[in-house]
Amino acid sequence: MSDARSEFSQGWKVVVASALGIGTGLSPIPFYTIGVFVAPLTAEFGWAVDQIMFSLIIMTLGAVVMGPIAGMLADRFGVRPVVLASVALFGLTLAGFALSNGSLTLFYVNWMLMSALGAGTLPITWTRAVSNWFNTHRGLALGLSLLGTGLFGAGAKLYANYLIGEFGWRTAYIGLALLPLLLSLPTAYFLFRDTTDAKAKGAPVRQAHRGLTLRQAMKGYRFWLLAIAFIPISFAVGGPIPNMERIFTSKGIDVQQAVQIASIIGPSVIAGRIIGGWLIDRIWAPGVAFVILSLPAIACWLLTGDATTPIVATFAVILIGFAAGVEYDMLAFLVSRYYGMRAYGAIYGLVYGFFAIGAGFGPYVFGRIFVQTGSYDQALFVGAVVLLTGAASLLLLGRYPDPERFPAAEEK
Repeated sequence: MSDARSEFSQGWKVVVASALGIGTGLSPIPFYTIGVFVAPLTAEFGWAVDQIMFSLIIMTLGAVVMGPIAGMLADRFGVRPVVLASVALFGLTLAGFALSNGSLTLFYVNWMLMSALGAGTLPITWTRAVSNWFNTHRGLALGLSLLGTGLFGAGAKLYANYLIGEFGWRTAYIGLALLPLLLSLPTAYFLFRDTTDAKAKGAPVRQAHRGLTLRQAMKGYRFWLLAIAFIPISFAVGGPIPNMERIFTSKGIDVQQAVQIASIIGPSVIAGRIIGGWLIDRIWAPGVAFVILSLPAIACWLLTGDATTPIVATFAVILIGFAAGVEYDMLAFLVSRYYGMRAYGAIYGLVYGFFAIGAGFGPYVFGRIFVQTGSYDQALFVGAVVLLTGAASLLLLGRYPDPERFPAAEEK
């Protein structure tokens, strides 16, 4: 308990800034809110749901390319300047959607710009500092830092839906852009420091310089197992989330109730963050991951067929949200435990690229199958099967390496 007090007394500012920065960043805001923009964009421009969901693939490509680069820049120049610049640029490009004129090409270009310039707001950067400040209670600290995705994921969905209803979808995009610009940017400026920063007092700098290089990590089987396993996991967990409103309305649930049920994803993600983070500090993380990340398979099965009631839909959202609450911090925790912190940004950035592939293609594939078949059932069934496969493969990671045996930065 004294270790927990010591770590949190020194690193709480980083946790708070990270929670706000991640929560209003590229990871949750576009992903969780795109569903409520489908109807107004379709009504004004005639775009189909799969054309709009294709935007997430565009965002994925940007994250795949720029995520590792943002991580490398954070390793090389420090995480703080990367974070501050990226938060500002993400907010500006998000506001740019208010200028959409009906051209899908320009719409997609703006998605690419937002994902490229906003890559520094991904968990890749923020979690580097959190993992450096925390060791004994790293899982819980990461879970608390990633609470923002649940808080702002659900809140942003309701917030955007309200703005659309009252002022229109263009104003809604501007309102969303104000979240990173007015909340996370000033908070990060005053509170966010990595342990290696000159103004970081009482920071455990030693562990920040120990670990494998990216090249060393890529030579081992664990790197590729971790990267490939998270493709089906992120596909199956992420695929239903932006499509939830459409999934529920296709089952006969009215639009407003569908949005309200879908918003439960937020509290569910929060529960997953806290409980999952607490568990992985105490129990072998791949085992925890297998159990929790298998839950959405049950949810996908429950949502198939024509007998989905609001109660069943609510339970399914809770299961999906709880698993979604474990994804990011589980990935960050595993990278830090198996590879150390020396090249954390580069390693996590590259693995995150694989994660982003599944998360980006999942919503599009779900939406495309709905357009072609008029039902989400086929996508939900496939999602359940591949999710179980990906979660089970994590059990092959083996024991954590001894952190004291990681080479220091000055060692060859």
